[in-house]
Amino acid sequence: MKKPGFTLICPGMEQKMRIFNEIKTVFLDMDGTILDKFYDDYFWEIYVPQKYAEKEGISFDEAQKILFSMYKAEEGTLNWTDIDFWSMKTGLNIFQLKKEVAHLINPHPDAEDFLRFVNSNGKKVYLLTNAHNRVMELKLKKTGFDKYFHGTFTSFDIGYPKEKPEFWEELRKKIFFEPEYSVFIDDTEEILHTAKNSGIKFPILRAISSSKAKEKRSKHFITIKNFKELWTI
Repeated sequence: MKKPGFTLICPGMEQKMRIFNEIKTVFLDMDGTILDKFYDDYFWEIYVPQKYAEKEGISFDEAQKILFSMYKAEEGTLNWTDIDFWSMKTGLNIFQLKKEVAHLINPHPDAEDFLRFVNSNGKKVYLLTNAHNRVMELKLKKTGFDKYFHGTFTSFDIGYPKEKPEFWEELRKKIFFEPEYSVFIDDTEEILHTAKNSGIKFPILRAISSSKAKEKRSKHFITIKNFKELWTI
């Protein structure tokens, strides 16, 4: 019987690298990687502007313009996903609004099978997310995915967003892992570049982060549309 294993495909190459036995640790992003990012996109681009427009007595288009400018100013910082910060900035109860549309929280269809697979093959599995802790807890409760992780870390636990090299420096103080035997899957290239520069041997891009988004490809990283591309049975 053929032994289960990862089959990682290099962009532009037919040759496959069978590395399953080499990998000890699997790091996974949450939004866009194991969860459908449609929830987050809808929330910040549609739902919050609707509520902000109602509160301020302005049009939806005006609300979007104001909020998108606010969002951009905080991109790449801890404020970007800090629901307390955005509650203060908008005058809205952001976490309450998150709960109001929690029915839109959904995993990617292939995510749970992959989580079961890596767990059953003895890998250490960690969730690494820029999400606020309360939002992460809401999503893990909704999906039931918390049972698959040996540990979960938000950028608020670490003190830096994943875009910063300090994220990986601080993570190494919290858990033991060997970067040369680690795989990290995320839907953001900037974050993957940071991981690679921090020594993570196998950074992988999730090409389709949202069920409503187009596929993206990378010239720099192994790219997958589906977790099933990462193993053979």
